[in-house]
Amino acid sequence: MSLRISILDRSRVRAGHPAAEALRDTVELARAAEELGYHRFWVSEHHSVPGVAGSAPTVLAAAVAAATRRIRVGTGGVMLPNHRPLVVAEQFGVLEALFPGRIDMGLGRSVGFTGGIRRALGRDTEDADRFEEQLAELLGWIDGSQRAHPEVHARPAEGLRIPPFVLATGAGASIAARAGLPVVVGDLRARSRVAEAVAAYREEFRPSAWAAEPYVVVSGTVAVAESPEAARRILVPEAWSLAHSRTRGSFPPLRPAEEVEALELGPKERELYEGALTGHLAGTEEEVAAGLAGLAEATGADELLVTTSTYDRTALLDSFRRLSRIAGLR
Repeated sequence: MSLRISILDRSRVRAGHPAAEALRDTVELARAAEELGYHRFWVSEHHSVPGVAGSAPTVLAAAVAAATRRIRVGTGGVMLPNHRPLVVAEQFGVLEALFPGRIDMGLGRSVGFTGGIRRALGRDTEDADRFEEQLAELLGWIDGSQRAHPEVHARPAEGLRIPPFVLATGAGASIAARAGLPVVVGDLRARSRVAEAVAAYREEFRPSAWAAEPYVVVSGTVAVAESPEAARRILVPEAWSLAHSRTRGSFPPLRPAEEVEALELGPKERELYEGALTGHLAGTEEEVAAGLAGLAEATGADELLVTTSTYDRTALLDSFRRLSRIAGLR
């Protein structure tokens, strides 16, 4: 299979386990991902979310890169509207200087999840509308082309080759195309929208110094197990957490599948929960292999970024082992 496969881990907190353990789990998973032959390992940025420990992605990426030797390491992503582009350039410059040839700069346009978080960050929803401008400034700091501050240089980033990726939410795919950058599009539960975004991106793509041709990464959840039922149970904790957040306004730590299945859910929560269980690549090795082939054919994706989270770390690692095997990663 020619499709590259990578992992994005969001350092999900598990009920009964401290947030610090979630970060250590991320580093351990990165080590396993490298041994299993995955192409990249990315970490994410979330602020003041009870169920996610990953709040400082460049710091966590440094820990991941230090614990591995070959796998590419990056962010999925740094939310650029939350930061000054100069500081982001400097952080990635330090990473690339320490781990040359292994660092990816995945960038998103989201701002804080709630009004309180946005105020604490000194940002507002309008800042997301300036993403294209911020992206151009950031790339200018790295390639040395920025002229707004001629006496200032982003050291040690300036002149280094740090591959940028744009996480496509809303207008993100068009922004990536205009900038001539690789794009990350998700998720698999909305296959038709993903295919439309990919087609539009390819049509609008303008070659740049960063990428001569379009490069498409499709992201989504994949669960592989010995049976369809076991694969579904991998999905249960995250599906419940998503439904809980949509009905109660808080994204909670993951709970074991058996606890979730014993819960009494209200009608709306039940509807959201069942919906969150559908549309993923989940099943036996044979079923997921067929799904991967269909995904590659439908989207023409160059790469799949797997975003699976669950409470059972043993089941999660087994799923990644099985996926590595059917994709021929090693």
